[in-house]
Amino acid sequence: MFRTFLSGLFLTVLGLVSGFGQTASVFGAPFTRSEIYNYQFPADLMTDSLELLSPADGKMPVMSALPADSLAADSLRFGPLPIDSLLNTMYVPTTPLPSYYFRPVVFDSYQLLDTIRIADAGGDVALTDPVYGWLATDFYHNNLIRRAKQSFIVNLPADVRFDEASLPEPPKKFEATVDPNTAKIVIAELPVKEAPKKQMEATFGRRYWLRTFNSSVQFSQAFVSPNWYQGGNNNINVLVNLFYNVKLNPAFHKKLLFETTFQYKLGMNDAPNDSLRNYSISEDLFQFNLLAGYKASKYWYYSTNVSFKTQFLHNYKANTRDLKGAFLSPGELNVGVGMTYNYANPKKTFTLDASISPFSWNMKTCVNHRMDETSYGIKEGRKSVSQYGSNAEAKLLWVIRDNISLRSRVFVFTDYDYAYGDWENTLSFNINRFLSTQIYVHMRYDTSTPDSDDADWRKFQLKEILSFGFAYKFSSI
Repeated sequence: MFRTFLSGLFLTVLGLVSGFGQTASVFGAPFTRSEIYNYQFPADLMTDSLELLSPADGKMPVMSALPADSLAADSLRFGPLPIDSLLNTMYVPTTPLPSYYFRPVVFDSYQLLDTIRIADAGGDVALTDPVYGWLATDFYHNNLIRRAKQSFIVNLPADVRFDEASLPEPPKKFEATVDPNTAKIVIAELPVKEAPKKQMEATFGRRYWLRTFNSSVQFSQAFVSPNWYQGGNNNINVLVNLFYNVKLNPAFHKKLLFETTFQYKLGMNDAPNDSLRNYSISEDLFQFNLLAGYKASKYWYYSTNVSFKTQFLHNYKANTRDLKGAFLSPGELNVGVGMTYNYANPKKTFTLDASISPFSWNMKTCVNHRMDETSYGIKEGRKSVSQYGSNAEAKLLWVIRDNISLRSRVFVFTDYDYAYGDWENTLSFNINRFLSTQIYVHMRYDTSTPDSDDADWRKFQLKEILSFGFAYKFSSI
């Protein structure tokens, strides 16, 4: 094979040397660079058999009688041959070759195709494959033409009239000006303007803060005709959810832990049974969480956590003017000091933060004078109460699938006489970029809550919302 390569290279160079300065191609007609690369094969010569013209007489005989040890021992003809010697495979009937394959032969690159041919014409994909057959056919055509071109150049180097390097260059442009000092005409060549070079290098800056924002507007609607056999009321429910998270990039701050979250939920629905208002508030929650820590071991941090939550709007009992909630009525602020366990899997699809704070301060507020502060454990006439004890908090984010995620938070506080706990879960199903469905479940247990008339609930409280609507998200990670 090495001997064949050397002899082929010698013949090719010999043919190129003999052909420099000539403008005739293998088709016997002069060509320029533009005509070669925009060549259209004559319509009357387009046949399925694809026989190349001879430069000698311009007729259409088959180019045959190639040397026996060449890379192609048969003629350059497509027909019902049992063996295709260029590819060393069984002949495979395909669609006619595109016309751009029949441009004049141009020696445009140095190639040495292996003489041990590929046995399969189209790789692992059959030419008749309904999905990828076109790709296998194109591969087969391209491979065949490359080998036919190499066979022609190696065995008929004298017929290669020019190569890429010897094609005519564009004419130079000159400009004539008059020199006022010498009163002579000066002819100078105009400089060629080089095409601007594309900037291929990408620059990346450090991103010290990672931000995530989620928003959704979801709703449900029901219509019941007046004569519906089971009765019922028309209703419309709307739920707005805003979530913003900022945390320190652990890639550049390996010993520090800092994360803060803002969240606001507002749910409203019509109130056909309320004679004073057309709507009622089913959810009004503003929540702020902060976690800061310094690394103690692989997953553990010395940490401080802060949690604050309240509502913004006035909420009334049905058919009365009695307030159930208002801004900072109630309001809760909790600060704890302890340890935090922080874990994230390599793909960042599962993250867990678990904090234990043996030293914790909790404050409750009720600043609206129209509300009963004693129902929140505050002494009559006071607006706040402070409690000292311990708290624990766990936050989990699990990306189950590309379009399914679970976000969960558990918080527990006790002063060893009083205790309360919150467990919030949000399961999101993203239908596409702007549509989603959510299941929100909020469970709460508070020992200061008056006993419910329903023996099944007592001090346990539950809220569940299933919603569908529009969603928007952006993230810097």
